[in-house]
Amino acid sequence: MKILLKNRKNIIAIALLIISIILFLSYNIFFREDRNISYALSKYGSRSDEVRQIQTKLKRWGYYNGSVDGIYGSQTLSAVKWFQSKNGLSVDGVAGPKTLQAMGIYSSSNNGGGAINSSSDLNLLSRLVYAESRGEPYTGQVAVASVVLNRVKSSSFPNSVAGVIYQSGAFSVVSDGQINLSPNNTAKKAAQDAINGWDPSYGAIYYFNPNTAKSAWIWSRPLTVVIGNHRFCK
Repeated sequence: MKILLKNRKNIIAIALLIISIILFLSYNIFFREDRNISYALSKYGSRSDEVRQIQTKLKRWGYYNGSVDGIYGSQTLSAVKWFQSKNGLSVDGVAGPKTLQAMGIYSSSNNGGGAINSSSDLNLLSRLVYAESRGEPYTGQVAVASVVLNRVKSSSFPNSVAGVIYQSGAFSVVSDGQINLSPNNTAKKAAQDAINGWDPSYGAIYYFNPNTAKSAWIWSRPLTVVIGNHRFCK
């Protein structure tokens, strides 16, 4: 009787061990991977490193004047709403997936500084090229995309495509909504050529139309090349 009872206990112990292993494997296979690549969600009251990233970027772009403390308070809420309203996003004050993507913030570790890290970067860059330079020579469209990428590499600008494009006051097409137009195939190809390394701007980080530019400062920048209606400069 004792032997039978002992065997039963052993069987129960083994069964519990097997169930634990199955549950552990199921969690890692079906949940952990998705968790690692998903966006986090920051909103009023949140406290996290992601909130600190949001504050840092918004402060750099001129949307936020508060402390970078990782606390999603009323100032951060107002700054996020302002950013959302300026960039064609739903103005709810919640830093959800689309808002974080527009800021160039990803929860996975593949968001290396200065890197083109996803198809969303290509799409956003294509939209910028189309909005800023449709009708320009193809080389000029690649040059516009190159300016964005050159800014990403520069320590003087945000270190992501989204950060550069959505930097406050950087591109008028963001303010007037043209950034939300669907790019054509030419703009997409120009953006891809720039990502692949072609830089007909010769390292430029600015460009402007000489027929409309009135700023003495932009005219003072060293010229690299003129393509179509744009002067490219450093």
